[in-house]
Amino acid sequence: MQHYELIGHPLGHSLSPEIHRALFKLDGIDADYRLDAFPPEDFSSRLTHLKQLSGFNVTIPYKRTIVPYLDELADSAALYGAVNTVSIRDGILTGCNTDCIGFLRAISAHHISLNTSVCVLGAGGAGRMFAIESARQGGNVTVAVRKSSYEKAEVLAKEIREKIGCEITVCDIENLTGCYGLIINATPVGMSPKTGRSPVDATIFQGTEAVFDCIYNPAETQLLKDARKAGCKVAGGMDMLVWQAAAAHEIWHGSQYEDAQIANIITQMNDLLLQKERPNE
Repeated sequence: MQHYELIGHPLGHSLSPEIHRALFKLDGIDADYRLDAFPPEDFSSRLTHLKQLSGFNVTIPYKRTIVPYLDELADSAALYGAVNTVSIRDGILTGCNTDCIGFLRAISAHHISLNTSVCVLGAGGAGRMFAIESARQGGNVTVAVRKSSYEKAEVLAKEIREKIGCEITVCDIENLTGCYGLIINATPVGMSPKTGRSPVDATIFQGTEAVFDCIYNPAETQLLKDARKAGCKVAGGMDMLVWQAAAAHEIWHGSQYEDAQIANIITQMNDLLLQKERPNE
């Protein structure tokens, strides 16, 4: 049996085991997948154990911490300076980043383009990836943040100018106006258990074509509800979560999946979330 894990701290009620088990079933592979939560001070002591696995995933706060301990970095991980998937072959640990692939496949499945005016809400780890990839795909990018995050957003804008050679606009999320081809939420606003909140006023969706929210719990955030009501195309974080997991299996095993197979797992995971929210019904 092959053994895989997700490392991070804390991990809470992660759906990763259920997602990967569903993918192992499609692969026809005898494997298990576990959560491995440990505090930062134990990180170095866990490396011997991790090297004995068939592969592992990485989440907050270790996506950057893991980099110096790896033998190789795939181009995706080198570009974003973060790793979420590690493959292990002949004792060689290679760091990859499938978050970007998951994002691109998720919006593609909903026929959403990045070659448009894109507004990214937030400039943290996820916002950085969304902004860079949107610029790489030809998008005219605006990064909207709170005043306290202006400096971080300006650093991101400078990085994109230097790496990709295009201009990025930084603005105050509290005073966001205008029409966009795509709005991407990279903030935690609206995430369970603090649902019913949105990082922007619903009026911004008038004239907006599509909205993507990286939050997967709840399946439909207040932001997506407002966007859908305004007639926008919408896509949620569960699509990205499952697609990035599928991309990890492509790295680990060379797996290939049909869109319908992944769509079925996305539906299963959203249903599982609803069951966890209403356990007594």
